[in-house]
Amino acid sequence: MRLEDFISREMVIPDLSAEDKRGVLEEMVDDLVAKMDGLDRDRLIELLLAREKLGSTGIGYGVAIPHAKLSGVKQTIVTFGRSVKGIDFQSMDDKPAHLIFLIFAPEGATTVHLKVLARISQLLKDTPFREGLMRAASREEIYRTIIESDRKHKASV
Repeated sequence: MRLEDFISREMVIPDLSAEDKRGVLEEMVDDLVAKMDGLDRDRLIELLLAREKLGSTGIGYGVAIPHAKLSGVKQTIVTFGRSVKGIDFQSMDDKPAHLIFLIFAPEGATTVHLKVLARISQLLKDTPFREGLMRAASREEIYRTIIESDRKHKASV
């Protein structure tokens, strides 16, 4: 499994403008809905907020991985957003989230959903990877950092 199977260059937002968790989720969903037909914006936001009520998806180290299962989609969707200023995501370490991976998986695809979530979590444990995402100057550079790190990490596992 490779992340490039789930995320494309167009699904990268290099500079999120929202200032709070709900705003970031709305901004990322709006971007996704504008690029993919047939998605219900309000339903996506509702699913993400319901998941956040169970416990924050802010995992610490400046990272958040909001995710939900969605009926009607055929494959897992991954988007990435970067907030240079940081967002209060009620993270475990009480630090703002700068790097946000948003995942929507088909309702019956529990295995794939968990594999994608684990893969992203694994990559984000690597400090040089997180620093590279923060330093990247463009959408293209962010995307390249994600894909190259994923390939390199996969090769070493």
